[in-house]
Amino acid sequence: MLVGIHQPHYLPWLRYLEKIARSDVFIVLDDVQYEKNGFQNRNKIKTAQGWSYLTVPVLRPTQRPIREIEIDNRTNWREKHARAIELSYRKAPYFDRYWPELSEVYNREWTHLAELNRAMLEIYLRQLGIDTRLLYSSDLPTQGEATVRIAELCRLAGGDTYLSGAYAVHAYLDPEVLRAAGIRLAFQEWKAPVYSQLYPKAGFVPDLAIIDLLFNEGPRAKELLLESGGVTYP
Repeated sequence: MLVGIHQPHYLPWLRYLEKIARSDVFIVLDDVQYEKNGFQNRNKIKTAQGWSYLTVPVLRPTQRPIREIEIDNRTNWREKHARAIELSYRKAPYFDRYWPELSEVYNREWTHLAELNRAMLEIYLRQLGIDTRLLYSSDLPTQGEATVRIAELCRLAGGDTYLSGAYAVHAYLDPEVLRAAGIRLAFQEWKAPVYSQLYPKAGFVPDLAIIDLLFNEGPRAKELLLESGGVTYP
C-alpha cells in the first residue's frame, strides 16, 4: 500500500494533487512546524498579466505547528481572493461548474489555516474524482523525527511503501531508516502537464493552483494529472 505524506497547502498546486491521486493513503502533516513564505498559506493563479500569489494572512507564524496557526481576519482577504479568482477565471470553460462549491468557502469565516486548507482539499478531491483515503498526522500518535516518524506514520496507516518527492533524499530522508523499518521507498516523478489556459499572450504558466486546471479542463483534469506524472522505485 502506497502512502503519501505532505503538509497542508492553500489552493494546492498540481503536483500536490497528483501525489494524492497516486497514493492509496495520504497523510496530511498538520502538526509539524509552520513554514513561513512556503505554500501552506499561499499559491499562484494566472491573471491577464501572468501569475500572481493569493496569500492568506496569518498571525504569529513562527515556531508553531501548522494546526495552531491562526488566520489574520483583520483584513477582508476572503473577499479579495474570491474577487481575484472570479476576475481571472470567469471566462474559463468550466468555471461555472466548479466555482459555486468553492465560492462557499469564501463565504465562511475561518479562524485557523489548517481548517481552511482541510475544507478546500476535500472539495478539490471530490471535484477531481480522487478517492484516496485521507488521514491527519495530528490524529496519529508517533514518536521520533524526520525519517523515523515517516516510517511510523506509514506503519500506522497500514502502508508498506512511502511515496516521496524526488528531492527529499537530499534534504531530510534517510532510505536506510525506511528499509530497516520494512518500508519500501518510491519516488514521485513529476512533469507539469501542458493544457489549455486563459491569457495566451502571457504564455503558458506551469505548476499553478489546481483551480487553473479545473476551470480550464474540467473532467479531464485528473487524467491530465496522472498522465504527467508517475512512480519509480529505486
